[in-house]
Amino acid sequence: MNEEQQCLLLSSASHFWPPKGVKLSYGTAGFRADASLLQSTVYRVGILAALRSLKTRSVIGLMITASHNKVSDNGVKIADASGGMLSQHWEPFADALANAPSPQHLLLLINEFVEKEGISVDGDWQVEVLLGRDTRPSGDALLQAAKQGVTSIVGAVATDMGILTTPQLHWMVRARNKGMKASEQDYFEQLSSSFRCLVDLIPAEKCKFDGVNDKVVVDGANGVGGVKLKDLGKLLNGLIIEVRNSSEDGGVLNDGVGADYVQKEKVLPNNFGSKDTGIRCVSLDGDADRLVYFIVPPKSSGRIDLVDGDKILSLFALFIREQLSFLNEKEDMKNCHQAHVGVIQTAYANGASTNYLKLLGLEVNFTPTGVKYLHEKATEFDIGIYFEANGHGTVLFSESFIESLEARTNEISLGSKVLGSEGEKAALRLLALSKLINQAVGDALSGLLLVEVILQHMGWSINKWNELYHDLPSKQLKVKVADRTAVVTTNAETVVVSPPGLQEAINEETAKDPQGRCFVRPSGTEDVVRVYAEASTQEAADTLANCVAKLVDQFLGFNSS
Repeated sequence: MNEEQQCLLLSSASHFWPPKGVKLSYGTAGFRADASLLQSTVYRVGILAALRSLKTRSVIGLMITASHNKVSDNGVKIADASGGMLSQHWEPFADALANAPSPQHLLLLINEFVEKEGISVDGDWQVEVLLGRDTRPSGDALLQAAKQGVTSIVGAVATDMGILTTPQLHWMVRARNKGMKASEQDYFEQLSSSFRCLVDLIPAEKCKFDGVNDKVVVDGANGVGGVKLKDLGKLLNGLIIEVRNSSEDGGVLNDGVGADYVQKEKVLPNNFGSKDTGIRCVSLDGDADRLVYFIVPPKSSGRIDLVDGDKILSLFALFIREQLSFLNEKEDMKNCHQAHVGVIQTAYANGASTNYLKLLGLEVNFTPTGVKYLHEKATEFDIGIYFEANGHGTVLFSESFIESLEARTNEISLGSKVLGSEGEKAALRLLALSKLINQAVGDALSGLLLVEVILQHMGWSINKWNELYHDLPSKQLKVKVADRTAVVTTNAETVVVSPPGLQEAINEETAKDPQGRCFVRPSGTEDVVRVYAEASTQEAADTLANCVAKLVDQFLGFNSS
């Protein structure tokens, strides 16, 4: 690193000192904390993003958001060259940067890292970092810190893409690095045109929705997603979208609204009630990378019937499986190879959903908790489908499978409305699906459109969708601990290997119910051990969870709550 570069870093870093006594860690969600603590961290992540651009010779993204956290929080994370999350290999460096106690320590870390990674900082590559933020009041000041971090690398350019959903920024990074147009309008046009294509391919014999069922009502969490969905909705036909709790409506971000609140509490968000009985309802989270559907039952008293990420995954898997069955008919095998499909879940997926997916004949894989693990596993398949129960997930298509679909559809003209076999239509549907779904990251807007068009394709109401299977009763608890690393797990976090004897005790309690399932795992963000239990009745699930929480306390000597 030359003298000019070192002087620039020292000079700019001297304006951003980390808060004393605060240690931050980069995880699936990036860095998150009270916004007042983050200016130095966001500045340093700007440096990291510029170095990542140099390393990958690609455009990189930096998003300022705290997703479903309270409005006074904020956060920052990287969109990597693929459009996905920051390479796990770089996470320790991110932690070290954020916690370096002085500009001199920061410069030493950077010098050591660029030498180790073989990164040239001599200006032989045009570094560009795309910046986005959500609607939080603290976002603009943190964006300025990010810009200064990026431009502290000589020749680096920070491009402000404005207020965006998190998935929009990830999509833009992926598109830019594929040589595609990558403005917000390009995002809207790709989603809307793919949606129209799938609508045009709905079989004529399938029932279309009418009356109230043409409508979906969306809880925007008082965040950015509601505004963007209104803009997207202007390009759609055949779907009426009513948005409530948009950031323009004056409500508090994520306060009594949003996917995280609805999924965890299983209650109506603000501004929803008995008037919504019979209508498909959806909640987005604060930065619109999650969605869950819900039903307002008659005389609900505030309670809802939740249609969560497991059900969304099952709907997507069912549709994809149907299209592949058409595609794989003998007469339609030309130019298409047999797709290897994988469904990826975590141990928190309800056991009933896993059983349903296996009954469909699908290959189900499990990973540790965290979207970065699910996404990585999904890349191993021609079609990888993953969703967490919280509503975060997507569908990935391999390049080779996309190429085979394109070869199959090259001679088909959808505009003429003259289509060939079911296999040809299926190839068109899958190709449109690959463009509608956001393959960079979970995206509530693209996910919503895909759910809606599949329900139209099936001729299903939300109630029929919800009847695919019935969730097993479950219960989650947490046990406070002094050191969460005392619990060590394996097998996608479902089996305890330390402390010795704890897993055997858990097995003994679990065996008392014919549908019992239970696991414990250390939290990734706080000093607690989390307990998840399923059983044949809610009472049995509660009892199992409580018993296992006591076991954790007995083995580790901590207090449960």
